[in-house]
Amino acid sequence: MTKKTFLRFVLPAIIILLLIWWLGSTLGKEEKSITAKVKAGDFQIYVTTTGELEAKSSEKIYGPAGLRRVGIWQVKIENIIPEGTVVDSGAFVADLDRTEISNRLKDKQTELEKLQSQYTKTRLDTSLELRNARDELINLKYAMEEARITLEQSRFEPPATIRQVTIDLEKQERNYEQAKKNYQLKLEKAKANMAEVSASLQQVQRNYDDLLEVVEQFTVKAPSPGMVIYRRNWDGGKQGIGSTLSAWDNTVATLPDLKEMISKTYVNEIDISKVKVNQEVQIGVDAFPDKKYSGKVMEVANIGEQMRNTNAKVFEVKIKVNEYDSILRPAMTTKNTIITSVIPKVLFVPIEAIHNNDSLTYVFRLDGKRVSRQEVKVGQSNDNEIVITEGLKENDEVLLNMPEEADKIRISRLQKSGKK
Repeated sequence: MTKKTFLRFVLPAIIILLLIWWLGSTLGKEEKSITAKVKAGDFQIYVTTTGELEAKSSEKIYGPAGLRRVGIWQVKIENIIPEGTVVDSGAFVADLDRTEISNRLKDKQTELEKLQSQYTKTRLDTSLELRNARDELINLKYAMEEARITLEQSRFEPPATIRQVTIDLEKQERNYEQAKKNYQLKLEKAKANMAEVSASLQQVQRNYDDLLEVVEQFTVKAPSPGMVIYRRNWDGGKQGIGSTLSAWDNTVATLPDLKEMISKTYVNEIDISKVKVNQEVQIGVDAFPDKKYSGKVMEVANIGEQMRNTNAKVFEVKIKVNEYDSILRPAMTTKNTIITSVIPKVLFVPIEAIHNNDSLTYVFRLDGKRVSRQEVKVGQSNDNEIVITEGLKENDEVLLNMPEEADKIRISRLQKSGKK
């Protein structure tokens, strides 16, 4: 190899390799030197939960009100406008499946037509029967009058003849009185028959009218202006197309009041004792990471419930959002930081800086380029940081990871008086 070739090709390659090695070792050292400073101030103890926004109050959009009255116990949603649609009062919201009620209407209409025919027939039969009975009464009255005239004309006849004519008159009078009583009975019977048929007709007519009134409500309209939000089922699913309404609970959707929002969340049984009404809450919304809101705990459940598919017990907590923001919508996911207590004027460091060895708790403190292992006493902690009661002072710099050959670094113990 010539000197020229060496200087032109080999030497630059060696220099590049050395440079890469030096940069790699430097970056490695920088990565190993992750530090944080000891902070001083008020220390917050908090519980962090995930929640879901919902309106503090809302107006329900109801389906047909008379389902039980017409004997329909459940009905499906056939069509419903998209969730989040803003509607005016009286605007279309949903259509319900009319199959069952349409069949009921056809059956009642057929029954109604039969009863109307029966009513007409009964009225005609009754009229004919009573007219015949009245004609019979008139004829009997004429016969009775003729018998009376005959008796008057026979007063000069022999006694036997007079007696016979008298008997004939009494018979005609008795027949007439009996016919009058029979007519009265027939009249009462006719009234009863007509009342029975009329009652049946009126009942079926009422049922038919009820069905007509209810079927008109199968087109559901908004009772007032607002944004339509689907109702949630017991399992958390949205009640949309194909969902079933019960005759006892005929809510189709809701119109929430978006001016007042709450975050409904669940706290596990370990932390629930820390959560109290009126505690301050910091609220973030996943959909808008840059937005921050404040809130207050407004309600804490007294009874826990089983979290689905786990053995964990949780308690429902409702948090009022203090601010109004038009971008907030029901069902948005929130991150809630419930501040359960505040410790004033203390020192604290990230939890990652704390290490344990048997009964000792210590940190790796960085003083310039020198690393020492410092025993500390700690207090309460939150998810990210922990209180230091002894061993460090404000702005001390600590490592967040283990340095090389950590076991060889001597531990600086705390004095019994609590001072270093």
